[in-house]
Parts: sequence; structure tokens; C-alpha cells
Amino acid sequence: MDRRQLLTLVTLASGVSAVSPVWAQFDLGKMLDAGKDLAKSESLTDDEVKAAFDQMAAESDRQNRIAPAGNPYATRLNKLTAGLGTYDGLKMNFKVYLTPDINAFAMANGTIRVYSGLMDKFTDDEVRYVIGHEIGHVKKGHSKARIQAALRTSAVRNAVSSSNSRAGAIANSQLGDLFEKVVRAQHSQSNEREADDYAMGFMKAKRYQPGACVSALEKLAAMSGGDSSSFLSTHPSPKERAERMKTQLA
Repeated sequence: MDRRQLLTLVTLASGVSAVSPVWAQFDLGKMLDAGKDLAKSESLTDDEVKAAFDQMAAESDRQNRIAPAGNPYATRLNKLTAGLGTYDGLKMNFKVYLTPDINAFAMANGTIRVYSGLMDKFTDDEVRYVIGHEIGHVKKGHSKARIQAALRTSAVRNAVSSSNSRAGAIANSQLGDLFEKVVRAQHSQSNEREADDYAMGFMKAKRYQPGACVSALEKLAAMSGGDSSSFLSTHPSPKERAERMKTQLA
């Protein structure tokens, strides 16, 4: 890509016309750096993705109360994830966040976080379904696609700001925004179906109760009419998904 093409790419991505008077307010060097970041975001290696998620996980852990060893929630999670140190090439580390929210998430670096509020509502196999579902989002490439999109946005923002931070060393002030865009944003229906299918295969492969896929979704559907749920905000349509999962039990 030559210099002119690069400038055009960054200009279009930032939504600024090349003939606009506003163009004069932009730093050319920063725009060129942003263009490099835009191109880089399309070809992130697995190591680069892991490094970004390592930073996000560390910041998330810092902001949440983690169940210590010996805590009943930590003890239960350890038992129900026995034998799950690695699955499908993903080496995982599990922790419980002590919060009443009904939620869980996985990151492409193997981070698995389960909220105590979810554990209060779900049986062990229902928690395992949620874990399998979240692993599915990672293994199907949903997490990587999201972080690529988020870094494209970040690259453009860096071009028009005075910040020198880049994806390789994400500023603390940007980690929360990145977490919301990559981990907490609502999944598409197609992504949900892929993650559910993965979870069903996970449950059967590990000889867990596959019916827990259905019962967990039915519980979430019942909650959608009453209790608020962070998980529901990011994983829509549990009723429809439960009906779909029933067809796979046979």
C-alpha cells in the first residue's frame, strides 16, 4: 500500500473528507501511524490477540472481587471444572467474581470468569453449559473478530488524539472501553447459534448432562420476564435457543 492509498484508507475510516478544512487540524504522522494500526488489526496473530486479552483480563480482575481459595464458590467451581485445564487446545484459568450479576465470560487467552450470581441460579451442569458456550465464542473466532473491529476504532481515535498508546500496550483508560466492545457487547444470533452448538458438543464430549443446555436457557428465558441479567443483555433470545437445543438432544 503506497502513501496516498494509506492516507485515503485512514481518511475514510475516520469519516473526514480529504478536502475538508478540518483536515488541516490532523497530525499527518499520527494519521500514518493509525493507518498502520488499521492494517495490523486485520492480521493479528494469536500471540497478539492473547497479549491484548491478558491486559484486559488483568484489569477486569483488578476491578472485581475474586473468590479466594477455600471460598465456597471457588471450591465449587474447582470441582465442576475438574479435568478442564485444557479443552480443544485452549488452556484455561478459572475464577469466580463475587457479584450477584448473572454472567460469565471467556477470553481468547483462556480466561474464564463465572459470576457468583450465576452459580446461585444454575446447577453444576448448567454452569458447565455456560462455560462451553463461552469457549465456543472463543473457538469460533468471535472474540478475535471483535477485537479486530475494536482496534480499528481505537486506531482511528488515536490518530486524532494526543495519546501515544497502541494495541501492543493498551492504556489503562482504554481497557474498560475495549472490554465493553469485545466482551460485553451483544452477540449476534448467528454467533449465539454457533456457540450453543459448540456447547452441546462440549457437554457430550465431556459426558456431562447435555439436557443442561436446555434447562439453563429456559431459566434465562424465565429471568427475562423478571430479574435483570447481564448475561441476557449480551446473549439474547434464550427461549428460542432452548427450543433449538431440544432438537439436538436426540
